Amino acid sequence: MTAVTTYYLEMNSPSELIEKTNSKGLNLLEVRVDQFEFNRFLYQYIGGPWEWTDKLSLPDDEWKQYVENPNLRTWVAYFDGAIAGYFELLATDDGDTEIAYFGLSSPFIGRGFGGYLLSEAIKCAWQMPSTRRVFVHTCTLDHESALRNYQARGLKIYKEETE
Repeated sequence: MTAVTTYYLEMNSPSELIEKTNSKGLNLLEVRVDQFEFNRFLYQYIGGPWEWTDKLSLPDDEWKQYVENPNLRTWVAYFDGAIAGYFELLATDDGDTEIAYFGLSSPFIGRGFGGYLLSEAIKCAWQMPSTRRVFVHTCTLDHESALRNYQARGLKIYKEETE
């Protein structure tokens, strides 16, 4: 069994964002109608190659409850009408906003979209009411560029665990 290292990263001020501004034609839209089936699809479609499995066994009512949480917001990135990626932001009552899920679909990895999409995710997180900290975690099961992308945008590691 291979050890998996999880990295916990944070940003404590919007001024720490090192923004990548070239969208390269990526269009970002917020999902404004709660449809748990769509979020589940995005989770499977984007996360499948990276072994995102923790939510796959959830029953419909738990997915519905998760997606209808007023503190959860979802954005989808499109390129020429195709889903290129997505992210979910989950705010807490104590001022933390988590980038709960973030990723690109397989055909769009390596095309230079990740830095821009992450910049937009961080900007959207800071625009959520009462955000005082943005945080995310990634692990060695994720794409090899994930940690570098998070750090390149200004997020800093505050904890690391290996199991």
